Amino acid sequence: MEVVEVVSHYIDKTQNIINVEFRLLGDSEDEVREDIVEYLYFEEFGFDNTKDFDIFESIIDEEDEWDNDDYDYIDNEDDLLSFLNEYYVVYPDKLPKTQFK
Repeated sequence: MEVVEVVSHYIDKTQNIINVEFRLLGDSEDEVREDIVEYLYFEEFGFDNTKDFDIFESIIDEEDEWDNDDYDYIDNEDDLLSFLNEYYVVYPDKLPKTQFK
């Protein structure tokens, strides 16, 4: 049981969850697993490196009118793969079943 590919993911900031579609090592190209994980677990497992204490960020507050504030993405996909592998080792009963696409 090893997560080898993240098909898609996003973070819903309003609900504080990560919605992720992925494949395990034995899954075929037609199979995908979808799960919703609380972002709190991502932080507790030590993968949240977004907490930047740069003082200039608070001074320069530019807003992008095209930026969607409801959703965000994890920049480093390797961190997401490592997190998912560790998460399902600790919580094997939460591993979702395969779905055909």
